[in-house]
Amino acid sequence: MRRIGHFHTRFQTITLWKSDLATEFRVTGAIHAWFHRKRFLTGLAWDLLAAAALLRPDGKPKSILMLGVAGGTALRILRHLLPDVSLTGIDLDSELIELARREMALGETRSEIIIADAYAWMAENKQKFDVIIDDLYLAGDDDVFRAESCDQAWLGLIQRALAPGGLLALNLVTGPGHRAKQIATRAALAEHFPKIRSLRTEGSMNEVLVAGQDVASGSQIAKYESAFADPRDRKFWSKITLRKIR
Repeated sequence: MRRIGHFHTRFQTITLWKSDLATEFRVTGAIHAWFHRKRFLTGLAWDLLAAAALLRPDGKPKSILMLGVAGGTALRILRHLLPDVSLTGIDLDSELIELARREMALGETRSEIIIADAYAWMAENKQKFDVIIDDLYLAGDDDVFRAESCDQAWLGLIQRALAPGGLLALNLVTGPGHRAKQIATRAALAEHFPKIRSLRTEGSMNEVLVAGQDVASGSQIAKYESAFADPRDRKFWSKITLRKIR
């Protein structure tokens, strides 16, 4: 993989790396988005976010809202697994979205992409979604950080936008310096949702918390392993683990 160059947006500096088959956006030294012409999975947070959307006990979601699109890596997995689902993405960085359309085939996900501040958009939103994915991280000088706290007001907006039986999937970075945020977010979720599950994979410094009135077991995820033709994708998928939080 070779470095192509740096792209500066209003919110971050993205380094573009490419090979014949793969493209990466890197921010503060970490992979920010990934695209491969023949594969889908990485063993990182995007796999977990896609798996989380499959955990509705009532069956496949018909609508998914993704807060924080970046390069569209998770949207691409979701479109592959759920060909008929309605995908809506919210992202503040219009220049990043244009770069993703050009370099990561974002348009192929057939998602409605709205350029907006997710917090302001959610405050005005009247739609309902079967799954809401919260991946709202910004890039700092040395690390990423959540754009806002996952507080009671924010979770109230999430609950208002969930359809009956809906799920929230929330990405948390778990490396050094992030533990306090992880503990506080778990506590906040526990005040709003009766069931919480944790999704992890061994290669990622992320935890995706899945919360709702009910959350399916890990066997629901296992059913989708055969959807991936590449054995590397199947191996990554098989290593996703689910643990009960409450």
